[in-house]
Amino acid sequence: MPRCEEGLASAAAAAMYVLGVDVGSTVLRCHVYDEAAAIRGASSKKVETLHPHVGWVELDPEVLWTQFTGVIKEAVQAAGLHMNQIAGLGISTQRGTFITWNKKTGKPFHNFISWQDLRAVELVNSWNSGLTLKVIRAISTVLHFLTRNDRYLAASCLTFTTHHVSLRLSWVLQNIPEVQQAVNTNNCCFGTIDTWLLYKLTKGSVYATDYSNASSTGVFEPFQMCWSSLLNKLFSIPISIYPAVEDTNHSFGSVDAEIFGVPIPIVALVADQQAAMFGQCCFHAGDVKITMGTGTFWDVNTGNQLHTSRAGLYPLVGWKIGKEVVFLTEGSAADAGSTIKWAKKLDLFTSVEEISRMAQSVVDSEGVCFVPSFSGLQVPVNDPCACTSFMGLKPSTTRNHIIRAMLESIAFRNKQLYDTIVKEVQVPLTNIRADGGVSKNSFIMQMTSDLINEKIDKPVNTDISCLGAAFLAGLALGFWTDKEQLKKLRQTEIVYEPQRDSGEYKLAMDNWIKAVQRSLNWYSHTSH
Repeated sequence: MPRCEEGLASAAAAAMYVLGVDVGSTVLRCHVYDEAAAIRGASSKKVETLHPHVGWVELDPEVLWTQFTGVIKEAVQAAGLHMNQIAGLGISTQRGTFITWNKKTGKPFHNFISWQDLRAVELVNSWNSGLTLKVIRAISTVLHFLTRNDRYLAASCLTFTTHHVSLRLSWVLQNIPEVQQAVNTNNCCFGTIDTWLLYKLTKGSVYATDYSNASSTGVFEPFQMCWSSLLNKLFSIPISIYPAVEDTNHSFGSVDAEIFGVPIPIVALVADQQAAMFGQCCFHAGDVKITMGTGTFWDVNTGNQLHTSRAGLYPLVGWKIGKEVVFLTEGSAADAGSTIKWAKKLDLFTSVEEISRMAQSVVDSEGVCFVPSFSGLQVPVNDPCACTSFMGLKPSTTRNHIIRAMLESIAFRNKQLYDTIVKEVQVPLTNIRADGGVSKNSFIMQMTSDLINEKIDKPVNTDISCLGAAFLAGLALGFWTDKEQLKKLRQTEIVYEPQRDSGEYKLAMDNWIKAVQRSLNWYSHTSH
């Protein structure tokens, strides 16, 4: 064992708890785990988003920093522990949300720009319909035909979205002069949330990210495992502004002792969906994880093979641990929990616990269809300008019909994603596991199981990204020995099994698909 790993392992033996922190899109939480992966203490805070203009979504970096350090202190206190009993820290973060800052002063040039932000939609549409991308696709198609190299197949299907960092960062360079000036003088740092938190925790001494976060930006080349020189040249972004990319569980340094009173090793950085995949113990090719939080994310473990998609599934690095590199393919729907949150804001229900009962109190939605598209429609529709809509409303429509239509829409999007994955991914699907706040909704879970005709396993702890970050940190520390031990620590709460034939939903889903078609290309820019 290398000397640095020996040091971490001996420290872990003396300090018997690991922290997992997850900076999600709606909630920031910290869990303190013991050796049995039981939560000994927890704390959470709502992630405050800013909307300075229509379609813009930002986070205040100083507020986020205060919340981040606050939940760690509160969780450790809630566990009845002291900071010197913490062996190490693993950090999971929402992906594609980024910031730039002054390399010399550490001062941000702007707020975090969220992955949900739509300010670059016009740039996205312009690039996707422009001559440059058509030429790249055409040349790549020929090269793929000649070489059968999947790297060229990926380039031949290249499409930009607002979720990727690329064009939002391009927008920043075009519209915030201080950033472009800093880039020109080699005084600009770029970072997703993990990189910025690491930089702050180490008082500026460590500037890095991991492969899972880097691969989620849209400016990383997963085939070569490095920042994409082609894409960055296209957008006139110098590679020099990006951080170093390290293994997912890695000795990133220690938290400066002034912050928590003692130096705590930072031993894992991981993107939130990949963290959930690891926390669900989806370690084998064919394992599937469905996270239903603000959005829905279907991730399939494709082993050591990158999947190249024609339908818009996204290839990702799941994690890199030493020589082991695990790839995922992902399909997403941006609006799941956000749909339920919006319904709550409209006072369509009083408590989350009652919405399954409301949906089940009527035999169907009475023909009402809801299209969940606050942030556009992703795979397999791929329309950032689709609108959220209700269709089929009648004088007899009740709140229960409306709630049922909204919950059905989340299940229908799950069915679309599942069908796309089955059609495209050549790896046979095995275990399907679900997590996230929306997975607590029995109506959505049962309907999804019926629609896809598969069992779905939901764990006891649905806030699984925290656990995944802790698992990765614990492996680095020697707190846990291997993945087989982790599998034994994961606990199933319920397995949903198909109860109705999927054909019974055909009429409702056909009507819903018709509603989706009528919601497409509604907006021409970010007016939504």
